Amino acid sequence: MKKYICIIIFLLFTIPTVWGRDYNIVTHGKAIPDGKTLNTIIIQQVIDLLGKKGGGRIVFPRGVYLTGCLQLKSGIELYLEKDAVLLGSTNPDDYYPLNKDENTTEKSDNSKLALILGNKVKNIAISGEGTIDGQGLALALNIDSLHNAGVRIDPNYNVRRMRPNETARPKLFFLYGCENISVTGLHLTNSACWGITFGLCSDLSIDQVSMTNRAYWNNDGIDITDCRRVKITRCNINSADDGICLKSYHPNACNDSIYIADCEVRSSASAIKFGTASWGGFKNITIDNIRVLDTFRSAIAIESVDGGDIENVKVSRITAKNTGNAIFIRLGHRAGGRVGTIKNISIKDMYVEIPFGRPDINYDLRGPEVDFFHNPFPSSITGIPGHCIEDVRLENIEITCPGRATKGMAYIPLNRLDQVPEQIDKYPEFSMFGELPSWGLYIRHAKDITLKNVTLKLAEPDYRPAIIMDDVAGESLERVFLPLDKKEQIIRVNN
Repeated sequence: MKKYICIIIFLLFTIPTVWGRDYNIVTHGKAIPDGKTLNTIIIQQVIDLLGKKGGGRIVFPRGVYLTGCLQLKSGIELYLEKDAVLLGSTNPDDYYPLNKDENTTEKSDNSKLALILGNKVKNIAISGEGTIDGQGLALALNIDSLHNAGVRIDPNYNVRRMRPNETARPKLFFLYGCENISVTGLHLTNSACWGITFGLCSDLSIDQVSMTNRAYWNNDGIDITDCRRVKITRCNINSADDGICLKSYHPNACNDSIYIADCEVRSSASAIKFGTASWGGFKNITIDNIRVLDTFRSAIAIESVDGGDIENVKVSRITAKNTGNAIFIRLGHRAGGRVGTIKNISIKDMYVEIPFGRPDINYDLRGPEVDFFHNPFPSSITGIPGHCIEDVRLENIEITCPGRATKGMAYIPLNRLDQVPEQIDKYPEFSMFGELPSWGLYIRHAKDITLKNVTLKLAEPDYRPAIIMDDVAGESLERVFLPLDKKEQIIRVNN
């Protein structure tokens, strides 16, 4: 009996305090949910008070709570009841950057501003059935106006694009170095920059979150940077930039043990992407049961261009419709003291339909224009000379490509394949090489590539071969199905 009493006492003292006391922000905190009164000071005072007491749950009942930047403390849960809205201020003065210890090895190029901040706190949650709305368009335009009036100068202002740099625009969340984080059930919308960002965090769960982040440019959905033990499940994301993006800004860290499953993504960039920032790397990543719709770039993009190592990646059960590109795997050398590596990648049970034109043509904010139609871009696996992508397995894959290329488009004779640019130090994206000489799959500088039960289809005729392998060693092709009316469908050169 004493043994069981001791166990109960131990559990009582180890249950996270985030599930402890409820504190109604209206009845106790005197917040005014009229959408006009700024409640920043009241909400922050309650967060600080409960943080000193070991934590608690701050409940936001029905109403609209206008606020500026809030900083979480350990043990705090923000809980938004149904029809409760946490509304971000459109005044740039109501935001400040995350106050964190500067890491001299960090290669960050993104905003440290956010509506909700957290620095090295533990046992925190943001949950409920309510909405967090950043009012990103109005906020970004105010930042732009203040810059042009000479009041708040953005030193990195994008003159060509005529808009503030993303470093000057707040996100919805920026949590850094935090542990035991839960984000559940909310609708998140209208950031002025990326949606929600987590850097150097561990034990993070994001579940049943819906996000519409299309208010302004650089509107990523979820960004995970050098985190460990992350689960992203049952989320629905519609973003003007990358949907779910794994990034690595720390050469001595990496994203490790990441699980992404049962999500739906729409994006004017890529649906699920590793990179572009890839200084440390990505290891032990599982992606399963993802539905991709109306996405401009790639359904799956795996990129190391800054010296990071990517290994042990398992992707399965991907359905992508009206998506510009199926698979983009790229090893380059844009930055970093060394060339990274990509190896041990498994992609299976994938079904993709690619349109002839832009998949995001009906979006207000679209990916950058290209000088040609989407159809010259097959899926690709490309390293650089002397640095091969290794051990990639594509199994149970079906990709329907649009076709319609003639010798007036994507015309690269096989004796001129060396004219396909290497683009070693360029920004990685599926259109980076320009028109390519195959319509289904282009592989260059790779070894140990396995294609098993892979079907490549054409909606309309295309003069190009289905697959080109250039400087590829150790390939294995088993049950590769291609259109029957094509004579030379798989071309091997420099092998």
